[in-house]
Amino acid sequence: MIRQIRGKVLAVTPLGATIEVAGFGVEVRMSAPQALALGSEAVLATHLAVKQDGMELYGFADTADRDFFELVLTVSGVGPKTALSVLRRAPREALEGAIGKRDLDYLTKVVGLGKKSAEKMLVELYDKVGPRSHDGADGEVFDTLVALGYTEREARKALQAIPENAVGKDARLKAALSARA
Repeated sequence: MIRQIRGKVLAVTPLGATIEVAGFGVEVRMSAPQALALGSEAVLATHLAVKQDGMELYGFADTADRDFFELVLTVSGVGPKTALSVLRRAPREALEGAIGKRDLDYLTKVVGLGKKSAEKMLVELYDKVGPRSHDGADGEVFDTLVALGYTEREARKALQAIPENAVGKDARLKAALSARA
C-alpha cells in the first residue's frame, strides 16, 4: 500500500493533481485539489485502490480525512469514487457529526446522497463514528441558501467554503453568503 507521497505539484485539475515523485508524475484523485499550488511541494496521505482495470491513488491533506474516507468505503455498495464525492461535498467533521447525530436530513440535502444510501451510511457507520456534537446548523443554512435562490449545487459549494471557526447558524450563514460574493 502507498500510504503517503511527497513531491512537487505538476498539475492541478478539478478532480485531482499530478505530483512528481522520484521523477514519476503520479496522478492523485482528491476531494480538494484546489488547496494545492502549482510548483509547491505537497505531502498527501493516500489510499491505493486496486481494481480489475487498474489502480487509482486517492490523496488527502491529512490522515484523519484518509481514515474517514476508508471508513466510508466499509459501507456496502460504496466505492472510492462515491466516498471521495461525499468528502467533496462536506467537511469530514460535519459528516462525522451528522453520522453521530443520525442526521439523515443533512446527508440527503447537504451531501446530496439518496435517502437509501444515506440511511445505509448512518446504520453502518454510527457505531464506528460514535455520538458527536453536530448542531444541525448546516442543514438550516442549506435550506436558507436554497430559499434565497441558490441551486442545491451552489448551496453545497457555499457550505464547503465556510471556515471551521464559524460557529452557529447565523455565523455560518453569513460566511456562506460572503463566499459567493
